[in-house]
Amino acid sequence: MSLSDLRKDLTIDAELSGERLSFLTTWGLFSPRNIDSGTELLLDYLEVAEDETALDMGCGYGPLGLTIARKAIHGSVQLVDKDFVAVEYTQTNAKRNGINNVNVYLSNGFSAVPQAPALSLVVSNLPAKVGNEFFQIAFQDAYDRLQPGGRIVVVTINGLRTFIKRSFFDVFGNAKKLKQGKSYTITMAIKEG
Repeated sequence: MSLSDLRKDLTIDAELSGERLSFLTTWGLFSPRNIDSGTELLLDYLEVAEDETALDMGCGYGPLGLTIARKAIHGSVQLVDKDFVAVEYTQTNAKRNGINNVNVYLSNGFSAVPQAPALSLVVSNLPAKVGNEFFQIAFQDAYDRLQPGGRIVVVTINGLRTFIKRSFFDVFGNAKKLKQGKSYTITMAIKEG
């Protein structure tokens, strides 16, 4: 493959949670050749209401958040990433798929995300090597932004499942394993009150 070929956008056509979507992506973004199996697993076990008000933390080029937006036809989704290239590709992919109920932010966690509206759902395919401190901040920020009864649902490599469960208990007072696969675990916590 020539250097000029490597500079071209990659295209991924996928069916995610029953929704047909097409994504442009590029080298340097997470899982540029295909949809990550952790993302697919999370979407397979995630219930999305038509009026969901959601946030996808660490959206990459958008497969998780844009799938949720497609299902939440009367709701809205905020997609955030600290990588400006990811933000640009997510914006492009929203337009490419005719998805208008989204806002995309360049943000480290929740730092640049507007306070309103209160969220019913926070999702993330959590990276394994961002550090425990980032998780502490992100989970507390998610708790603060969720409405009562709102939930956070994450997928992680299996090696982080005990840490995530303990962290959810520390912040939310609860945690539930929704699914553990060969490589990934889906964990949920609910903001009670």
